[in-house]
Amino acid sequence: MSKKKVAKVCKLQFMAGGAKPGPALASAGINMPQFCSAFNDATRERAGDLVPVIITAYEDKTFDFVLKTTPAAILLKKAAGIQKASANSKEIAGKITVDQLREIAEYKMPDLNANDVEAAMKIVAGTAKNMGIAVEGME
Repeated sequence: MSKKKVAKVCKLQFMAGGAKPGPALASAGINMPQFCSAFNDATRERAGDLVPVIITAYEDKTFDFVLKTTPAAILLKKAAGIQKASANSKEIAGKITVDQLREIAEYKMPDLNANDVEAAMKIVAGTAKNMGIAVEGME
C-alpha cells in the first residue's frame, strides 16, 4: 500500500448540511462538488450547527476530512439564549446552569484536552466566563 502525499491541510467551518463550492474550498485544491456532497451527507443530522472540519488534500486531488464538534462559544450562546456575548467579561450577558455546562462539556469531550467531564467543564466554564456568561451554582 503506497502512502499518499499530503498537499495541504485546511481548517474550515460550514453550517451543517450547507457546504457550497467557493473560494475557501478552492484554496484546498480538492474536488469541491464531491467534498460538498460528502460533508452535507455527513452533517445532515446536525442541522443548524456550525461544523468545523479539517480537510487533508492529497497531491492526486483526493481528500479526507474530519468533523469536529460545534465551537463552545456557539453552544454557550444557544444555552444562555443570547445572540451576542459580552465585549467585557465583567458584564454578564447571560446565565446557564451547571447541568447545561455539563451537557456542553460532555458533547465537547472528543475535542478537548481533558481526562474527565469535570476537567472539560472547567475548560467550558472558562470560555463562558470570558464571554460574560455566568454559570449558576458553580463556584
